[in-house]
Amino acid sequence: MKKELRTTDGAAPVGAYSQGLVVGDFVYTSGMGPLDPVTGEVVGDDVAAQTHRTMQNLGAVLAAHGLTFDDVIKSTVHLENLKEDFAAYNEVYKSYFTQPYPVRTTVGSQLMNILVEIDFVAYKGR
Repeated sequence: MKKELRTTDGAAPVGAYSQGLVVGDFVYTSGMGPLDPVTGEVVGDDVAAQTHRTMQNLGAVLAAHGLTFDDVIKSTVHLENLKEDFAAYNEVYKSYFTQPYPVRTTVGSQLMNILVEIDFVAYKGR
């Protein structure tokens, strides 16, 4: 059985998908980008600013189910400019976590007018 997570504190879906789903003790987020939750506009001109906004959006979805970044066990990251932006994105990304960091896959992707998209799997089995 799955339960939808929805919050106005994170970017609203722009297609046929949920912000997040709870399935058992796991929370799965959709891939999120740097959209302002109020205006729906892209926030930031560089990957660092866009990563911050993306992480804030993801944090809001986690919080909707009582979770934090400490509960994240896996992330998948898409960067428009993998070689050029990896270092700046990684600095921002790691500032949201403590060790041990979640497992992660980071790939280069063609994105639609954004520089970064991230999704999470989190676990609430305590």
